[in-house]
Amino acid sequence: MNDLFLKFIGKLGSIDNTALFAVSIVPYVIFLYYLYKIKYVNKFIKTGFSLTVLFVLITILISIFTLNYYDKTLVEVDFLHGLAESFLTVSDFVILFGFMRILNNLEVNNS
Repeated sequence: MNDLFLKFIGKLGSIDNTALFAVSIVPYVIFLYYLYKIKYVNKFIKTGFSLTVLFVLITILISIFTLNYYDKTLVEVDFLHGLAESFLTVSDFVILFGFMRILNNLEVNNS
């Protein structure tokens, strides 16, 4: 059983996931479309989830830069990897702030 699992993991590791990464934007855009239709979700949450797409775009651009300029992957250039990840952190904080506002509004309405 253990050997079968290791072979399966090895096979998964050898698959090129570029196409899967590119196709994954489709369900996310569908998610954003329906998220923007919900009226009680505030603009911070909608903006935060939209900023995640900006994070992906910035990560791709910085990855291309690191491959061309440093001849390394983004993971190997720490300060640029941190810069790219900071955009994800910003979008996560915007989403969190939006959910905190929803919770605060619920507490005020219930009291």
